[in-house]
Amino acid sequence: MRLFKLTMPCIAAVAFLLTVCPATGSTMNSRSPKHEVRAVWLTTIGGLDWPHTYARTAAAAASQKRELCEILDRLKEANVNTVLFQTRIRGTMIYPSAMEPWDGCLSGQPGLSPGYDALQFAIDECHKRGMELHAWVVTIPIGKWNGMGCQKIRRRHPGLVHRIGDEGYLDPGKPATAEYLAQICREITTNYDVDGIHLDYIRYPENWKPRPEGYIGRSNITRIVRQVYNTVKTEKPWVKVSCSPIGKYSDLALYDSYGWNAYAKVYQDAQSWLREGIMDALFPMLYFRGNQFYPFALDWKENKNERWIVPGLGIYFLHPKEQNWKVDEIIRQIYFSRRIGLDGQAYFRNKFMLENTKGILDELTNHFYAYPAVVPPMRWTKGNPPSQPTSPSLVLKGNNIEMSWKASPSLPGGIYYRIYASATYPVDTEKAQNLIITRTDSCQYTFVPDLSTKGGIYWAVTAVNRFGYESTPLALNVPA
Repeated sequence: MRLFKLTMPCIAAVAFLLTVCPATGSTMNSRSPKHEVRAVWLTTIGGLDWPHTYARTAAAAASQKRELCEILDRLKEANVNTVLFQTRIRGTMIYPSAMEPWDGCLSGQPGLSPGYDALQFAIDECHKRGMELHAWVVTIPIGKWNGMGCQKIRRRHPGLVHRIGDEGYLDPGKPATAEYLAQICREITTNYDVDGIHLDYIRYPENWKPRPEGYIGRSNITRIVRQVYNTVKTEKPWVKVSCSPIGKYSDLALYDSYGWNAYAKVYQDAQSWLREGIMDALFPMLYFRGNQFYPFALDWKENKNERWIVPGLGIYFLHPKEQNWKVDEIIRQIYFSRRIGLDGQAYFRNKFMLENTKGILDELTNHFYAYPAVVPPMRWTKGNPPSQPTSPSLVLKGNNIEMSWKASPSLPGGIYYRIYASATYPVDTEKAQNLIITRTDSCQYTFVPDLSTKGGIYWAVTAVNRFGYESTPLALNVPA
């Protein structure tokens, strides 16, 4: 078994942080970073998070859309900025695919269209609210052996499918599996303005037989990751490729994974993907407590290779029918992830956040996410910021403030803008509390003050490219 060392400074850091982390957010001096990934997994399989009704008529489809908009509105209010939206389910899709059939979660019948493109709708609605949408693609499992998705793949690609009990799986050992999954990701990337491709279950099932040797299994999974990454980047290099590996990479020198880890158990050599540069971000499923969380989170941090590590937090364990954790467990994990310099947090799953299980939503909105945050730039791309907007205009019309600017030169993938305001000049665009609009495609904005909005005396705008690089701010007004 391969062992990985956790350095003594990090061991000391674990002990120190566990003693200073307050038990509740209300007693915590939570900082408000401007750059932070705040993500939720929004599950569509079986309508677990959405939808809760079937689109069998035009009116029902409209109701389904309204439900999603209500979910996104609430996430926006909580200052969540990233939605990991389940797009490929089990050899089935929530968009009109040339490769695989419709999933039944939308229409109620596998293979039947709901009458609209759910992926396109979700992308548009996320972008309207300043949020990123990452298409969540379940990779290796393809559903029940006699289910529509599995049957169609078996007919078209009979040599790719492996059976375990009543379930079908793509065989990672077949090179054609990497090509097949890469083409699915190409289809999504080419046809949709997604911000990311998020790979789920990119691993061997733990009960796979015959089980390959470890180095062979890891090589097979890495081949898939590499081909997906290169395919996506060929189409749109700004689209982030991420995955959600098992939360513990491997055994550490002082902390055992108890047989459940990414490297040895399911053949995810995820830290090597970061070193090779074939993964932009990892969302490790750190659904654990105590010494099964903190040392392993530090291990991911020590091996991030300038990419993003966004720990997945298991808020579903708060529910009394799960493990009935106290909310303090999650509060400490958020605090800890910030203190050691991880790149945000992701929550599994949306239902438990928006149902405010054990008060988790209150803690986030009142303390950790009181101000907006934006997704960090992809600094490993070594890119340049766009040009500053020009020709500022700010006019008071009644109680409203109308502002406009001239667009920055266009770049591949497009440009969008952020708007800031403060009571002091110049506007400090590094302060999260000054963020008013995190993403708009328009070159004009009307501020309508009311009790629920915040603004300021001075205003500024920046241009942002699709890699997240931000221009210098343009002041929209200056002191008299």
